[in-house]
Amino acid sequence: MTKSELIDRLANKLAHLTHRDVELAVRSMLELMSRSLAEGERIEVRGFGSFSLRFRPSRMGRNPRTGAAVALPDKHVVHFKPGRALRERVDHGMTRATPAGE
Repeated sequence: MTKSELIDRLANKLAHLTHRDVELAVRSMLELMSRSLAEGERIEVRGFGSFSLRFRPSRMGRNPRTGAAVALPDKHVVHFKPGRALRERVDHGMTRATPAGE
């Protein structure tokens, strides 16, 4: 789902709000979350999950096209850990084949 699809779905579901209001709310929320992560804060949404930063130290990588060694600098990357309610909902909502004998 893209951001515009999310906005459209919410606007359809929340008919008492204008499409512009829903768009402003979604964009504001995402901007606030982005700023918080950029400042090193952790974000936790109960029942959904948490976003945090993980440090990746510098290392030597490879250019996949040439195979040449490339120095990769250290950096912070965003890590998402789903909450229990989301994990259970996804697990039970997905149809999957079970291995024989289970």
